[in-house]
Amino acid sequence: MRRMILAGFAASALVFTVGPGHAQFGDLLKKGQEMLGGSKSGGGSSGIGGLSTGEITQGLKEALRVGSDRVVTQVGKSDGYNGDPAIHLPLPGSLKSVQSALRAAGMSGMLDDLELKLNRAAEVAAPKAKTLFVDAIAAMSVDDAKKIYNGPDDAATRYFQGKMTKPLAAEMAPVVNESLSEVGAIKSYDSVMGQYKQIPFVPDAKANLTDYVVEKGMDGIFHYLAKEEAAIRQNPLKRSTEVLKKVFGSN
Repeated sequence: MRRMILAGFAASALVFTVGPGHAQFGDLLKKGQEMLGGSKSGGGSSGIGGLSTGEITQGLKEALRVGSDRVVTQVGKSDGYNGDPAIHLPLPGSLKSVQSALRAAGMSGMLDDLELKLNRAAEVAAPKAKTLFVDAIAAMSVDDAKKIYNGPDDAATRYFQGKMTKPLAAEMAPVVNESLSEVGAIKSYDSVMGQYKQIPFVPDAKANLTDYVVEKGMDGIFHYLAKEEAAIRQNPLKRSTEVLKKVFGSN
């Protein structure tokens, strides 16, 4: 199953049907496995409709580009985080004492407002990942593609995490910092803390909202990237880019 990634990581492309023109799909897939499993060159041997290993690798890159673009679009829209229980940002754990105290005082509405605005900040910042995905895919070598092709079910996701986590955090931080102000999260946080400090005998509490939103925002992106990868590995005929249709549509 894990070797079927070449059949498509493309999340928004066309579905194609295995009909008479694709009767030899199984043989073609086997040839593709042999090519990427054994070739050491990016532009060498051809075997599927005259396509080289490098061209097949390029098909994988295109599939990854389309799939990652879809994920970023999904989480970067309104309610991409806020309306999705799987990646919704709760209040930071460091504010649990604040949460308990204000809810006991009947001020839970302030907390709900802050939580919403943290999610809005993540949605504004998520599109920054698009360029970094493109860069990571462009830097992918034939050896990288082979490791993804022959690796575990989340091999592509791990590749992106290794390449992107640090630069993505650096790219998202200033956007999150600005968006926290734009959506009113900073003002909301100041209001929450102002009310909290008026309650006697409460412990000190504070949170770095920028670091928190950046971390959770990246978690959401990679969460859906892993799901996208798993779905394609389990159902390789579900979606395909034009490049992959060419690879697997040859007779």
